[in-house]
Amino acid sequence: MKITQVVCQVLRIPHVEAKTASSQDSVLVRIRTDAGLEGVGEADASPEVVKAVIDAPFSHNVACGLREVLVGQQALEHERLRREMHRRTMYFGRTSVTVAAMSAVDLALWDLKGKHFGEPVHRLLGGCLHPRIKAYASILFGKDGTETADIGRRWREAGYEAVKFGWEPMGTSAAVDVDLVRGAREGVGDATVLIDAGCVWDARTALRRAEAFSEYAIEWLEEPLLPHDVEGYRWLRDRSPVPIAAGEEECGRESFRPLIDQRALDVYQIDLSRNGFTDAVYLRDRVEEIGARLCNHCYTSPITVAASLHWLCTCRDAFLFEDCVEDSPLRHELTQEKVQAEAGWIRVPEGPGLGVTLNEDFVRDHLIAESG
Repeated sequence: MKITQVVCQVLRIPHVEAKTASSQDSVLVRIRTDAGLEGVGEADASPEVVKAVIDAPFSHNVACGLREVLVGQQALEHERLRREMHRRTMYFGRTSVTVAAMSAVDLALWDLKGKHFGEPVHRLLGGCLHPRIKAYASILFGKDGTETADIGRRWREAGYEAVKFGWEPMGTSAAVDVDLVRGAREGVGDATVLIDAGCVWDARTALRRAEAFSEYAIEWLEEPLLPHDVEGYRWLRDRSPVPIAAGEEECGRESFRPLIDQRALDVYQIDLSRNGFTDAVYLRDRVEEIGARLCNHCYTSPITVAASLHWLCTCRDAFLFEDCVEDSPLRHELTQEKVQAEAGWIRVPEGPGLGVTLNEDFVRDHLIAESG
């Protein structure tokens, strides 16, 4: 089964707000084959930059766009293609958005493989250990503690037993930070509270906040530091009274390796749209080996939600699933199937490949750029 076409599509909703939410646009990679099958993947990065990585023409042997690498290759050879993509982009890749583009390709290749064999991806990854997983509603903070409490109550009433609040205005001041967490706890009652700081502090400030937040029995404190501060994370994790989670920005196994080698985190958050299945399986095995916990990161569309479920259900100690509840049509309408928690639990798709089907009408209506 040979790759005949690599299509890249950029989608965007009509009204993009100035907030930290990646459910407002998307870049899809659609890989088509001579067998008539198509696999679909997605990257969570700047869509136009990902598209440029896909579209770039041949420059020389280690500076080559991904379409040039892939067309004509055997679609089932995902591991070999991963190595080939890394080598052929050596001069502009290795980290960040280029790896995110490769991850979209990798998701599409596994979707193809599942469709080829008539099996869900999770079966090809080793087998589903958790047919359903407890989901947490993932949402942004309100403007203050009172509004945050109202948001928490809304998602508790919707059936979620865990809610995560994140990003702005966390980091404004100690008083604002504590007020937000107090409001989160008030809103969700005795349910699980998770706090995503959004990379706003140095390590010592983060420790003071962790100590203050521990009064509210939070399940974890996510991304208190900048992503590259591995030493800071290790220092904080050894001292914090609450678990420390991070990893959503990391792209590929090489990016995660320092965090794992130094045992810098309690919870490693793997984003399938920045790692793909091939690297996510490697990371699953490494993190389980050191006795830490795994969770997905996902704040985009049902494509990444489905991919995350296929991967997380194969993890030994899967305990929570990030379920983005942003009120965005991209989150809810991109696929024919609805991939969302019901009564606080989310089920793993069982159809071939990713088990979801693009809503082509939605794609057409929100398409702003296409190549391939």
